[in-house]
Parts: sequence; structure tokens; C-alpha cells
Amino acid sequence: MKSFTIGGVPEHFNLPWHLAIENEVFINNGIDLTWQDFPEGTGAMCTALREGSIDISIILTEGIIKDIIAGNPSKIVKVFVKSPLLWGIHVNAESKFKTVKDLENTKAAISRYGSGSHLMAIVNAQKNGFITDDLQYEVVDNLHGAIDALSNGSADYFMWEHFTTKPIVDTGIFRRIGDIETPWPCFVIAVRNEVLENDIESIKTIIKLINEQLIYFKEPKNKFEIIKMVTDRYSLDFEDVEKWISITKWSQKKTVSRKLINNIQNKLKSFGVIDHEIQADQLIKNVF
Repeated sequence: MKSFTIGGVPEHFNLPWHLAIENEVFINNGIDLTWQDFPEGTGAMCTALREGSIDISIILTEGIIKDIIAGNPSKIVKVFVKSPLLWGIHVNAESKFKTVKDLENTKAAISRYGSGSHLMAIVNAQKNGFITDDLQYEVVDNLHGAIDALSNGSADYFMWEHFTTKPIVDTGIFRRIGDIETPWPCFVIAVRNEVLENDIESIKTIIKLINEQLIYFKEPKNKFEIIKMVTDRYSLDFEDVEKWISITKWSQKKTVSRKLINNIQNKLKSFGVIDHEIQADQLIKNVF
């Protein structure tokens, strides 16, 4: 039995992994896969991959590309969710800010540097003509920290996945003043290089098994059951989950396109998220 630790955010996107683990899909194929939640997001997972405390991560595309370029000894082995991530742009419900343009020269709450909330603040600034060198940040660790920061005024706005933050908007804590989509697939699977060098067959098996699990999520006849499951597990509204299901596209491809990775790097550089590009083969490992 081979043992691996896999990390991801405690959000609805990772339900396929939880179901596969609960149903002993991996155990039955000789792999003991232990899940670790990272409510702090991508930055924390990048650190865990670097330190070797996790072996695999379901991670935001922009975050892991930036961190591999910066020296993270990992590679992307598969696109997991090929649709963009919809980021909500939030302020405190009582905030004076009414539009995204009002956020120029204000302070963004971010989970940590290198996280999706940090990198998408840069993308949003570029899109709206803000001077990115002037961006200010308040590190808040996680969603609960962001609630505190926007409530006490130590930060002015916070960007996080639209549907995860929807209940906080609905209860009148946050007010959403805009949304922005990532111009790239949102989640990929990254694996530490050491694991790829020593146990590539197990990674092949994991990819095959999660692709089989995704068949259930892509089958229209299972739509109601999936929506109900996500609603119950993640305390989201049925209508919101229905919308999320309609815009989420899972990838069952076993390999990652070099062209895709180069296009993403081009966009990240144009947004000022990275200052240089590297060869695609330094970022990806096609295990098949």
C-alpha cells in the first residue's frame, strides 16, 4: 500500500476527491490517500509542497505556476477544473465603496502573499487601470480573518470564490461590488518532484481514478443529486449550487498542453503576476 497526503481548499470543487476517498476508491487500488484541508488557500499549499508535508495539491493555476517559477520543486500533472474561477470582489456591508473603481488606492485583504486572493488582486488592478506597485495588502490567513479585517477596517476589500462567499453576502456581512473570472483554467493537480521521480505509477493510478470519479459529476442524470449533496455539505443555497454546476467544467484529460501553459504564462506576465517565463517542461510533467 502506497501512502500520500493530498491538500486542497475546503470547498465544493473538491467534493469528487472526498467521495472517492470515502468510497475507498483509492484504497481498493493500493493507494492510501489522506486529505488535508487548507482553508488558508494556495499560498499555504505552496509552502506545504515545498516543505514536503503534502505530496499532491489541488491548487489554483496561477498560484502554483508563480511558485514553481520561484523555485517550488513541483510540477503540474493535470488540469482538474478547466473552467475559470469566478472571484467575488467584496467590501464590508457598511462600506462607502460602491464600485470596483472605488477601490483604487485602498487595501486588499489577502490570505497570504502568493495566494489566489493576492494574485487576483493584481489581475483586478491591472484590469481596472490601477497602479499595481501602489497596491496595499493586509494578510488575514483565511476567510474568517477577512471578515474580521473588513469589519474592523484594517482592510477595505477581499476577493474570494463567488459561491463560497455567497452566504456571507446573504447574511449582510459582506457586500459584493463585482466579479472577475480568471482568464485560465482554475484548478490543477500539482505533485512534488520527488514523488514524480520515485512513484510515477501511483500518480498515474490517482489520475485515472479521479478521472473515473468525474464521470459521475459530468452525467446530467446525476445533476439533482450532486446539487443536493453540495448544498448539504457546504451550507450553500440550492439555486447557487445549480448555477455553479452549470458553469463548472471538469477536465478528464490525462496530460497538460504545453501551449496552454505558455498561454497562461503570457497572461500572467502581462498582468504583472510573474516577471519572466520559463520552459513549459519545467512547469508540467505528463505522466502518460
